[in-house]
Amino acid sequence: MKQGSGGLHPLDAQGEGSITLGSSVEYRTYKRRWFGLVTLALMNIVVSWDWLTFAPVADLSAQYYGVSKSAINWVSTAFFLAFVFIFPVTIAMLHRGPKPALMGSAVLLIIGNWIRYGGSYSSSGGRYGAVMAGEIIIGFAQPFILAAPTRYSDMWFTSRGRVAATALASLANPLGGALGQLINPLWAKETSDISSMVLYVSIISTVCAIPAFFVPAAPLTPVGPSSATPKLHLKESFKVLSHSLELWLVLIPFFVYVGLFNCISSLLNQMMVPYGISDDEAGIGGAILIVAGLVFSAITSPILDKTKRFSFALKAFIPIIAVCYLAFVWMPETRGVAGPYAVLGLIGAASFALVPVALEFLAELGHPLSPEVTSTTAWAGGQLLGAIFTIVGDALKGGEEADPPGNMKKTMLFQAVVGLVVCPLPLFLGRFGRQDKVVLKRLCSDQRGGGAWSNLEASAQGREGERRWPET
Repeated sequence: MKQGSGGLHPLDAQGEGSITLGSSVEYRTYKRRWFGLVTLALMNIVVSWDWLTFAPVADLSAQYYGVSKSAINWVSTAFFLAFVFIFPVTIAMLHRGPKPALMGSAVLLIIGNWIRYGGSYSSSGGRYGAVMAGEIIIGFAQPFILAAPTRYSDMWFTSRGRVAATALASLANPLGGALGQLINPLWAKETSDISSMVLYVSIISTVCAIPAFFVPAAPLTPVGPSSATPKLHLKESFKVLSHSLELWLVLIPFFVYVGLFNCISSLLNQMMVPYGISDDEAGIGGAILIVAGLVFSAITSPILDKTKRFSFALKAFIPIIAVCYLAFVWMPETRGVAGPYAVLGLIGAASFALVPVALEFLAELGHPLSPEVTSTTAWAGGQLLGAIFTIVGDALKGGEEADPPGNMKKTMLFQAVVGLVVCPLPLFLGRFGRQDKVVLKRLCSDQRGGGAWSNLEASAQGREGERRWPET
C-alpha cells in the first residue's frame, strides 16, 4: 500500500504488513517482535516472583533464617530501594535500546537467584546475609525489564497495539507476584521447606532469563513515523520532564498507587493473619488482588488502544482505588475472607488497568522524549514510595498488647489516607485553559506521517483522545 507524503498511513488493525511513503520510507512490523515481548513478560514474571519469595511465608522464613519478621520485610524493602539506586543507569541503557537492558537484567537475575540459594541450601537453616545480598542484586535487575515495555512497544509496535503490548509486559510483573503468593505457601509447609522453595524459584528464574540473549536488537525498519522520530537527548529530556505540569499530574499518582500496591502486596499476610485468617487464605487474597487486575486489564487495554481515552481512564480508575483502600481498613476485622477478597479484587482491577494507561499516556504527553525516561522515572518513584510505605507500615504494626496482637490497623489507615490525598490530582488534567497540553503527541505524529515536530503543536486540534490532523 502506497500513499503520498504527508497522508494518513495507519497499519491494519493487527499491526501487520508494511507501508511505503513516497519513494524511500517503508514502515512495517515484524512477527519477531512477539518473541521479545514474551521474553520481556517472562522476565517480569520471575523478577516479581523473586521479590515475593518470602513474604507469603514470612513466619517460616523468619524461623528458617533465625531473624524477625521485620527482617523478612526488609528483604522486600531492599528490593525496592535497589531500583531507586540504579535507575539512572537504567535510563542510559534503555536509551541505547531494549536488548542491552534485557541482557544486563538476565545476568543480574541469574546471579542474584543463585546467591540467594547459596544462603539457603541447607534444610536446617539459612544465612540471611546471603539472601539479602542476592535480593539486592535481583533488585538491580528489575528496573531494566520493568521500565522496558514502553521503550519496546514504541520501537516494535504501532499505535494500534502499544497499550496492549505495554500491558502484557508490564502486568506480567504482578502476575509473578500472584504466582509467588499462591505457590510458595504450597512449597513451604514447614521451616525446612524454605531451602527447596528457593531452589525451585532459582531454577524457574534462570530458565526464563536465558532467552533474553536471543532477542532481536531492533526492527530492520521503523514501524511508524513516531518510532523514526529522533528522540531528545537525556539532558533535554529531563529538562522537559521537570517543567511539564501535565506529566507530574500523572507521575505523582502513579508513584503513590504503585507504592501502595507494593506495600499491601508485601504486608498482606501480616495484615490478615492476626484476625484468624490462615497463610493460605491470605495468599489466595494476594492472588485475587493480581488475577482480578490481569483479567480487567485484558478487557480495558484493547478498548483504550482503540479509543485513546487515557485521561478519562485515569480520572475513572484512581478514585476507585482510593475508596477501596479506605474500605479495606475494616475488611480483616470481619474475620472472614469474602469482604477482603472483594475489596482486594477491586483494588487489583483498577490498579492494573491504571498501569499501562499511565505509562502510555506519559509517553504520548512527553513525545519526543524517549519513552524510557518517563517510564523509568514513574517506576523508580513507585518503588521508592513502596519501600517507604513498607517501612512505615511495619513500624505502625501493633505490639503484643494490641487487640489482636500484631495487627496492622494503623498501617491500613495510613494507606487509605495517602491514597485519598493524591486522588484529586489527575482531575486537573486539561483544566484551567490547558486543554492543549494533553494532546497525544506521538499519535498525532503517526497520523501526520512523521512531519516536522514544529508543525505538531501548531496544528493539533481538539481535545485529548479526539485530536486529529487536518486533511491535506
